[in-house]
Amino acid sequence: MNEQTSHIHTALPQELPPANASALIYNDSGEYLLHLRDEVPIWEPGSWSLLGGGREPDDRSLEETIRRELCEEAGLDIPSLVPFAVEHARASDGTTVPIQIFAGPWSGDPTTLNLTEGVMLHWFRPEVMPRLRITPSTRNLVRRHAGMLHADRNGFAPSATDASVRTTAHRSPHPRTPSAATAGGRAVLNVIGAHLYLENSDGEVLLGLRHPDSAYAGSTWHFLAGHCEQESAVTCLVREAREEAGLVIDPADVTYAHAVHLVDTPGTQPRMQMVFHARRWTGTPEILEPDKCIRWSWWQPEALPEPIVPYTRAAIEGIQAGRLYTEMGWPLPTPSQAAPTRVLGIGDRNPVDQ
Repeated sequence: MNEQTSHIHTALPQELPPANASALIYNDSGEYLLHLRDEVPIWEPGSWSLLGGGREPDDRSLEETIRRELCEEAGLDIPSLVPFAVEHARASDGTTVPIQIFAGPWSGDPTTLNLTEGVMLHWFRPEVMPRLRITPSTRNLVRRHAGMLHADRNGFAPSATDASVRTTAHRSPHPRTPSAATAGGRAVLNVIGAHLYLENSDGEVLLGLRHPDSAYAGSTWHFLAGHCEQESAVTCLVREAREEAGLVIDPADVTYAHAVHLVDTPGTQPRMQMVFHARRWTGTPEILEPDKCIRWSWWQPEALPEPIVPYTRAAIEGIQAGRLYTEMGWPLPTPSQAAPTRVLGIGDRNPVDQ
């Protein structure tokens, strides 16, 4: 995309359909995947941009175009890609090229990808992008998408500006209709989260207060947690405990405690939030990632702080009651059921004591 790229239009252009497609790829930490372009005679050489390219004769749709480009350039397969906006880019000769922007979630490690074009791929948070060599239009796309994503996750109504982008795409950043598969027939993948249930000698549970500007659950109490990448859930837990709080945990001391199968809002990507109990650990909780957590505190399970992430409370209550599993946010199977949460009991004993 070029420095002269115009703003996002509020309606699909009628005189010239898009012939190019780009992907706005984001993860659950609020970061966006950017591609460092080569210093060769191409648009915006040496700058950070979105992955994408032009439509080829065999492409039956622009969705096929972006999926082919992602596969060819980086070996990427994003199961859920939805139209987000149409961008009009202007080349140095004055030619205007409409670009269809697709948005989709992915939480992998870009260093493991087989990059065939450009220099590298890297995750960036929106607030650091003004320091990058990047077009204002790409920065604006990320800012708008991040604002809509934050609003969707927290139940806020989009602003009038964000609503215009929604009109352009005809879809929100997430598919809005719950189903077993996307419109293209691909399975909907579930995000896997690993959460630490840690009790001290007084029976208190460790919770962290999220930073007010956190992409998820700002100013809210939550487990020490992270999303699984190319790793097992226990490996993820051990890594996050070390990186976030300086706690050293032996995987042999970790046992499964509870799981919450969650849909935050209707149509968003499902999440399996797995909670593990560490019987032993070394170290005292420290603030090592102040942009995510600003305080660690111990709380009695019957006197949890507010505000607290709802599924965190549900998991702690489930563990205390000796349950292994909770569902939240899923459509009810029958009209006669009124509660949005279902639990499965396993007996009288607390699983962290077994």
